[in-house]
Amino acid sequence: MEDKQIAKGIIRALFQLLGLAIFLWVLYELQSIIIYFAIAAVIALVGRPISLFLTKRLKFNNLLATTLTIAILLGIVVGIVSLFVPLIVKQGGNLSLLNVEELEKNIGLLMAEITEYLQLDNQFWQQQLRSGSLFNSINLSAVPNFLNSIIGILGDFTIGLFSVLFISFFLLKDSKLLERILLTLVKDEYTDKTSASILKIKQLLSRYFIGLLIQIMILLVVYFGVLLLVGIPNAFVIAFLCALLNLIPYLGPIIGGVLMLLLTMTSNLDANFSAVILPKAIYVMIGFVVGQLIDNFFSQPFIFSNSVKSHPLEIFIVILATGTLFGPMGMILAIPAYTALKVVLKIFLSDNKIVKSVTKRL
Repeated sequence: MEDKQIAKGIIRALFQLLGLAIFLWVLYELQSIIIYFAIAAVIALVGRPISLFLTKRLKFNNLLATTLTIAILLGIVVGIVSLFVPLIVKQGGNLSLLNVEELEKNIGLLMAEITEYLQLDNQFWQQQLRSGSLFNSINLSAVPNFLNSIIGILGDFTIGLFSVLFISFFLLKDSKLLERILLTLVKDEYTDKTSASILKIKQLLSRYFIGLLIQIMILLVVYFGVLLLVGIPNAFVIAFLCALLNLIPYLGPIIGGVLMLLLTMTSNLDANFSAVILPKAIYVMIGFVVGQLIDNFFSQPFIFSNSVKSHPLEIFIVILATGTLFGPMGMILAIPAYTALKVVLKIFLSDNKIVKSVTKRL
């Protein structure tokens, strides 16, 4: 009798493992749809305050408010993309007329000036410049293939954009749609707690994403002001790109700082290093540090304390762990996922001592 029960238990466990494997395989195959849905959910959370303002304050009907909200968000995205298109087109035109020898000469002279200013051994750069081997490893024939891949990416982006907008529209129009989908997956006894969790998560994440937009705007103003005063071409585009990179916790500011420094120096390749390039680079880096100080001591504490309600040490550990496991994308999604997890734990396991300690600020 016991042997039969053991055998049934083993068979049941095997079927459960098989079902789990099938479920994970389906999730993997449908990962693009899941990503579209996740992005649409974020857009719905960001647009939720706009939609509520239009319906409650301006008394618009739900359909009109949702349509205007999507139009406003789409207009913002189109405006952002339009900032980069002229720059990309201009650089593409310059690429077709690229004089590799002249570019090599300018970069070689720049590196020679840097090494001379820092009193380093500049024989390497002089040798590279004389031999003409600095750009031998560059294969410009790969440019057409790269452009073709860009066209393919744009096609996929168009499909993804339409899908995200379609899903976002209905998530905004029917704010209870996601809740109803989730409630069908839980037992009746957990319905009330699940509804409370969804409501709390919506409130916290809406404030969090709005806070991120404010954070980007503050950095954009600081960076743009510094680059404009220094006289860097395409100052707004560079400032926006570096501010956007700040969304990647800890790693993003480093990338943004290096990018801003490189673009500052390369925009003045024909100028004197010690008289023009170095002072401009120093001024830009000072402005960058000021922006980061404002962000670290004002923007981020405000966002974390008033939206996700988590201690900075918690945030640091969570971001570090998710970054180690899932890379930059994990770092970006760490705070929203951790916030949602805390809300669920607080509502479903409110009596647990550890949960009480972690979620006491919620």
